[in-house]
Amino acid sequence: MDLGISGKKAIVCASSKGLGKGCAMALAEAGCELFLNGRDAGILNRTATEIRQRYGVPVTEIVGDISDPAIQKTLLAACPDPDILVNNNGGPPYRDFRELDREKILAGVTNNMVTPIELIKAVIDGMAARGFGRIVNITSLSVYTPIPGLDLSSGARAGLTAFLAGVARTVADRNVTINNMLPGKLDTDRLRGPHEPGSIEDPAEGDARRARLSAGIPAGRLGTPEEFGQICAFLCSTHAGYMTGQNIPVDGGLYVSSF
Repeated sequence: MDLGISGKKAIVCASSKGLGKGCAMALAEAGCELFLNGRDAGILNRTATEIRQRYGVPVTEIVGDISDPAIQKTLLAACPDPDILVNNNGGPPYRDFRELDREKILAGVTNNMVTPIELIKAVIDGMAARGFGRIVNITSLSVYTPIPGLDLSSGARAGLTAFLAGVARTVADRNVTINNMLPGKLDTDRLRGPHEPGSIEDPAEGDARRARLSAGIPAGRLGTPEEFGQICAFLCSTHAGYMTGQNIPVDGGLYVSSF
């Protein structure tokens, strides 16, 4: 399917690996010019090089923490008029809520609620004026199904969801959509647990880990960043203009609900 977004400019935050990379790859396949962001310059450069070689699209790299206002300013200077914004950022680590102090709580809310709102504020009016915009926020299935120990992540992402629910309706008539993707268990570094960056997982241990984590998932497996990215690309397409303000679980059927 032609997604109708070839040549569009797409900012993808935290896109050097994992779900962000999956989204960037799918948007590149659709022909978008990419503006990628990541904290590790080496990993980001490898991803950007891979995308350029595979898809032949322009890729600009912005190194740094996307929650840093200076990095946001640099990113938006490189791409002041994006057609697509994919908000993504690392979540707080697993931690009992009793261990959270004010500093940790504010950092979690800044990373997973304030930062995407700041970026949306910066780009949404331009999108509306041009008559096309697609904003996708990568949140978490924990917005729907709380996970003890990830309370800060759940709370910050739920706050973002509620904040944007009304905003999405104010720009829908100008062909700007805002939707949220709620990943469940996808096979990324986060599910590997602590490990040295760039380390190779033992194949047998990897198979055992995936089997253990897949227990209870109706699909019987973990999802992949690649298929997650393809769903993101569709939400960014010209075909998804009548879909806004929605929360899309990408979880292999793990979240059980009739509505």
